[in-house]
Amino acid sequence: MLQVRGLTVSVAGRTILGGVDFHVDRGETVVLFGPNGSGKTSLLKTIIGHPDYRVESGSIVFKGRDITGLPTDERARLGIGIAFQRPPAVRGVRLKDLLQACIEIRGETDGEIIDEYARRLNLEDFLRREINLGFSGGEIKRSELLQLMAQAPDFIMLDEPDSGVDLVSINLVGEVINGMLQKNRRAVKRSRAGMIITHAGYILDYVNADRAYVMLGGAIFCSGNPRDVLADIRAKGYEGCVVCER
Repeated sequence: MLQVRGLTVSVAGRTILGGVDFHVDRGETVVLFGPNGSGKTSLLKTIIGHPDYRVESGSIVFKGRDITGLPTDERARLGIGIAFQRPPAVRGVRLKDLLQACIEIRGETDGEIIDEYARRLNLEDFLRREINLGFSGGEIKRSELLQLMAQAPDFIMLDEPDSGVDLVSINLVGEVINGMLQKNRRAVKRSRAGMIITHAGYILDYVNADRAYVMLGGAIFCSGNPRDVLADIRAKGYEGCVVCER
């Protein structure tokens, strides 16, 4: 579904990603580990087409199409969605109005589906509020997931969905993520794929990932079984990954 080849990216003239290579197959969920400042969020923002992130070399191929030069809105229409770790509050725009626009873009006319999505995330009382304004950390996470549900993308990127979320909320977050990633189907029957950034790895208690990547210094260092990689990181820290690579 997604193939990233030799991706080198800069922001304001400073290189932040250098020669990134990885892929995500259809029906697959991958998890991306890495310390703060290693380039994980920058990678997701580059894939979604954030204009501040300039691709110096390499390519991003989505469902067989090179999207490296496409603007964000075209990538979203092709089926890429993202839940940010720290999204902004949007004054003057109600959450329900944004969700309505999302379902209309994908050809859905039944507005009641928004209420159903909101019920799943316990956000019925937030639909008439301005987007993320005054929301708690857990409410923002659920709001981001609600927007993804309305968009229904084929490739779902989640930036630290387990950070700042209490135990009750993370169970709900995991349940919704599993639903979006079609975990109730056999892998060969899934039409969607996902990429999850996590620092602590808590989300893996609720969402099964198929493969893990470790990012250090703006590059992918290794890949492997998610739980094995997480166990190594917890035991040896990310410095252990550097030693292993050497």
